[in-house]
Amino acid sequence: MSIKGLVAIITGASSGIGAGTAIFFAELDAKVVLVGRNKENLTTVASKCYAANKDVNLLTIVADVTNDSAIKKIIDDTINKFGQIDILVNNAGVISKGSIENTSMEQYDYVMNTNIRSIYNLTMQAVPHLIKTKGTIVNVSSVNGMRPFCGVLAYCVSKTAVDQFTRCLALELAPKGVRVNSVNPGVIETEIHKRGGMNEEEYQKFLKHSQTTHALGRAGTVEEIARTIHFLASSDSSYITGANVPVDGGRHAMVSPYNGEFISF
Repeated sequence: MSIKGLVAIITGASSGIGAGTAIFFAELDAKVVLVGRNKENLTTVASKCYAANKDVNLLTIVADVTNDSAIKKIIDDTINKFGQIDILVNNAGVISKGSIENTSMEQYDYVMNTNIRSIYNLTMQAVPHLIKTKGTIVNVSSVNGMRPFCGVLAYCVSKTAVDQFTRCLALELAPKGVRVNSVNPGVIETEIHKRGGMNEEEYQKFLKHSQTTHALGRAGTVEEIARTIHFLASSDSSYITGANVPVDGGRHAMVSPYNGEFISF
């Protein structure tokens, strides 16, 4: 499952799943492009990458993926430094609480611009380079893209869009040797829910509740998602494309869209 020497762009690399994936890729001696909005956090993640592999070749880019000029800079800087792109991990994402009755259009646009428009834009600009290397794309989606939940409507819509984007793109790029898949995490212990509006007490109750909503009886870890991303990016998954892979402790199997159950996120 070697990705040694391959050039991997990872968005949202300043925290959570993106940071964990970057560190894991660094450990495996990939050439890692860290993309994120928070310069201080990116610096910390870069330090952890070097701790995992002192010889790792890194490029750190402070950028907001919702900004069109920033997308161009990510591609240009990567090509200028490494000359190619082998792996694109579209991980940057946000969550926002709300139903159809109280989700503003401003919230909706914020979630959709971050979670799907930015992926479309960055992928579109990376594809010519990925075709040259017969590379891979891994999109970080969610179990919320596979099953309906109440209370995070815009987020669910955005992740369903990511899943369909993944499948359609896989069909378009298969003849050109580029594979496209997604990982669909359940609840993973990161800061995304707090950034989405939960306070510490609410978050701890949410994690406790996750013991009953996930078949394996717990929330997942960043490392578990990073290892699956690595598998999908590596040649060991060479016959897999267009897949939305649940990495969710069985949550997708517990939540059926057909059983009439009213599911809150």
